[in-house]
Amino acid sequence: MSREIFDVLIIGAGLSGIGAARYLKKKCPQKTFAILEAKPKIGGTWELFKYPGIRSDSDMHTMGYAFKPWTNPKAISDGESIRNYIAETADENGLTEHIRFNQKVKSADWNSDEAVWTLTVEENGEIKTYQTQFLFSCAGYYKHEEGYLPTWGGEEDFEGQFVHPQFWPEDLDYTGKKVAIIGSGATAVTLTPVMAEKAAHVYQVQRSPTYVISRPTEDAHANNLQKFLPADVAYAMTRWQTILRGRMMRKQFGKDIKATKQMLIGMVAKELDGKCDVEKHWTPDYWPGQQRICAVTDGDMFNAIKDGRASMVTGHIDHFTKTGIQMKDGEHIEADIIVTATGLVLEFMGGIDVSVDGQNVDPGKLLIYKGFMYSNIPNLIYFSGYTNASWTLKVDLVAEYACRLLRYMDKKGAKQWVPLASEADFQKTGASNNFISGYFKRAHHRLPKHGAEFPWIHEQDYFWDRKTLRKGELEDGVLKISAADKIIFPESQKAESNKEAVAAE
Repeated sequence: MSREIFDVLIIGAGLSGIGAARYLKKKCPQKTFAILEAKPKIGGTWELFKYPGIRSDSDMHTMGYAFKPWTNPKAISDGESIRNYIAETADENGLTEHIRFNQKVKSADWNSDEAVWTLTVEENGEIKTYQTQFLFSCAGYYKHEEGYLPTWGGEEDFEGQFVHPQFWPEDLDYTGKKVAIIGSGATAVTLTPVMAEKAAHVYQVQRSPTYVISRPTEDAHANNLQKFLPADVAYAMTRWQTILRGRMMRKQFGKDIKATKQMLIGMVAKELDGKCDVEKHWTPDYWPGQQRICAVTDGDMFNAIKDGRASMVTGHIDHFTKTGIQMKDGEHIEADIIVTATGLVLEFMGGIDVSVDGQNVDPGKLLIYKGFMYSNIPNLIYFSGYTNASWTLKVDLVAEYACRLLRYMDKKGAKQWVPLASEADFQKTGASNNFISGYFKRAHHRLPKHGAEFPWIHEQDYFWDRKTLRKGELEDGVLKISAADKIIFPESQKAESNKEAVAAE
């Protein structure tokens, strides 16, 4: 069995993985590294999703990297342009040659005696191993090979075609056909107006409404700056203006959440101009900020509804029939194609089995340290982004922190870092965050938890993270940096198999 050894291994060649690799190469040039990518191509999410109209739900001036200007005139950009941006970043920084494609990481096992992670990897049906001192997981937060699909009954009766956006058929022709899209999130909001351009009619079927806001595809101010300023200067100015505007809006919204809800719904009512029942179809039963607000670009979805090319259907599905969807209120929706935009299946670190000194790790029993490390897990950083702002804003900060930590360890001659959590730290835990989106609620029991106080609890706050991650003490009383020590899990962190082994002894 072949085995390769690196200082750092990065899992995933998507937006996070390529960003982390660029920081590593720039700030820690002496470190050897490789990027393990399960797919045959670069891009991560933007390589996986191929449905019509796939685009960012954040502006690219903050979703782009801090170090590489986004020069495309579209601030809300299509998936292919984003994938090309990632690939271009990899090529420009000499990272493409470090990517190992078709590498599906199955397990990661830490050994304190050797201060090393051993990764078991499947490549085209064959097993190989890698070893590394430091592991950066940029595998994202959901299963790429499985989308969430509720069961209503009658699926086998439907004589049309079912399609899940995560596995979009390249040859799907919906021209002149009746389409029902089940869902109310960003995917459904994107698909409805795009499919309505060719379909006979599109019905968006939702159990309950979500908040949406209309925004232009292009940022006119940003594009004007690019005409008169160097690309990096124009990009930096636009990026900071967007960050500050977002912060100001969140503060303003938080001052009077009821008024914010009324404002958002009022904006939709103005866009629809009486062509749709706003109370029934556009008034959510939760508060703004508890789920992401979906972007309607250039009012395209509102236009499709006003033009009669698309309709909203709000209620509970009873079952599928030969020709469509039977709602519980008696309405029947005729459809040739049913698109199940019903969400993601969340999983920790790409579903990798993790163990530390022979102790199995149960992600649902971990505490989150500062948003990217986990209780008593050595030399591991799991890159993730914000839920209330662009994903990459957090990734940039964590990548800088990781490089600062690696340089500090080299200076100190240390081999291991570990956020130490005691039994007392586990006595009060909370949700993974304040989000109530379905995909978070479904997976809550399987995901790491917040503790009672910092650093085991963190807010979705870019400015707080910017201060603490860039300037805060690395050895903060919780993060222990030392020679490799054996890790003993507190009882509350032990996986069931570990508990059974202890009982047997």
